[in-house]
Amino acid sequence: MGADHTLTTVSDEELCLLCANGSAEAEEALVVRYQGLVRRCSRALFLMGGDQEDLIQEGMLALVLAVRSYRRERGAGFSTYAYQCVRNRMVSAVRAAASGKHEALNSALPLDCALSLSDERSMEQRLIREDSLKGLQAMLTPLEAQVLELYLTGMSYRQISRRLNRSGKSVDNAVQRIRKKWEAHLHS
Repeated sequence: MGADHTLTTVSDEELCLLCANGSAEAEEALVVRYQGLVRRCSRALFLMGGDQEDLIQEGMLALVLAVRSYRRERGAGFSTYAYQCVRNRMVSAVRAAASGKHEALNSALPLDCALSLSDERSMEQRLIREDSLKGLQAMLTPLEAQVLELYLTGMSYRQISRRLNRSGKSVDNAVQRIRKKWEAHLHS
């Protein structure tokens, strides 16, 4: 369903007021009106490890949030506010990608899938996987080995931390180190 045709002549600020009162049509009209701004902002930026559509998606999310959070009484016009919200969100995404902040999450191997011995289809595959797991275990500290053993049984971080009398953060850190070692082991 497209935005109401009568809303095309309404000011941005009035549309925001309608949005605050629950008008989905007003919200859609503003998003349609400002999607060009999002595209223009994305052209000036480069997202390492992503593409232009990823930046546009970040910008559109920021635009929707701007529509929902705009307050006229703060003194800025909606176009200025929307631009700042979109631009800030995109710059944050570019900085996070450049810093590698989310690299561990984006390239992590899921341990429960990567190390699962029960999903193997043939005995040969299972033996290869078990041999690989033994190689990994030789690289682990005693804590990491315990965490891995419990993790592979399906225990949650909370359950593991209780069992080992460790903090949840300690368990999480151990799992992250195991993932890095597993990845290094696969590449060796």
